[in-house]
Amino acid sequence: MTMNALTALAKHTTIVADTGDLTAIARLRPRDATTNPSLVTSALLSGEHDELIRQIKGLGLSDDDTIDRLTAELGKRILSHIDGRVSTEVDARHSFDTDKTLQNALAFIELYDKLGVDTSRILIKIAATWQGIKSAEILEKQGIHCNLTLLFTDTQARACADAGVKLISPFVGRLTDWQKAHENHQSIDINDDLGVNSVKNIYEFYKSHGYATEIMGASFRSTAQILALAGCDLLTISPALLDELASMETDVARQLNPSQTVLERPTPSDEQGFKNLQDHTPVNELLLKGIDGFVKARADLQKQLLEK
Repeated sequence: MTMNALTALAKHTTIVADTGDLTAIARLRPRDATTNPSLVTSALLSGEHDELIRQIKGLGLSDDDTIDRLTAELGKRILSHIDGRVSTEVDARHSFDTDKTLQNALAFIELYDKLGVDTSRILIKIAATWQGIKSAEILEKQGIHCNLTLLFTDTQARACADAGVKLISPFVGRLTDWQKAHENHQSIDINDDLGVNSVKNIYEFYKSHGYATEIMGASFRSTAQILALAGCDLLTISPALLDELASMETDVARQLNPSQTVLERPTPSDEQGFKNLQDHTPVNELLLKGIDGFVKARADLQKQLLEK
């Protein structure tokens, strides 16, 4: 009997829900969940958490502390529906400031601890700038695991692996969108999909060089992209695409397989080497736009919270 594509995919890959929607998480029962400022904003403004918002606003905290407290409270609620981890993102305004990123990350861990949450179930989500990667390196040495996001290039992926980061989230769909716009294509064959091939290349590099960093493909536009990455360590998927996979009756073949040969690791890049490669990569604009989008989402949440 043929199983649905979601069940079949789960035989090769850990399924993660990319949402802050508690109803969807409770229904889908993924192992892990990921959030970002846009998803947190959407969840908190859905009406489901109005009583929580009133309670936290009544504590007299600063605007930033209010948002962080609400983010942690949402993370705690998500964890009550899953067995694994939730990713909580630091303030994107600190993406190029190591010290402030560290302060925000440690504050989140302290918040979760005070809320009675097992902090080993928290992944601190940080944009994969040089400063973000260095922040994650410090946090990992303290036993605080990180998820490096807005990752679009091999340069970022290699720096994260060298830093001993727990997990990276290479973005698929945004790379594909960029490819379509710059190559003037309405559609791209899955074999030529820049986003899919980027994850495949990172997977091959990590596995062939013995890096322990987990790879979690993210930002999908279609089930075809997801199924093309069957075998990736983890895939974080929106509820809509999870439902679509669940409705598909098909076998899923593993597409990514770990290398049986371990090669010598290349020399890690220093900051200048990283910048020389990253800053001259055309898709670097996606990192900057992504950071800007998360900054705007937080500002929008702050504005709307003031009106509640």
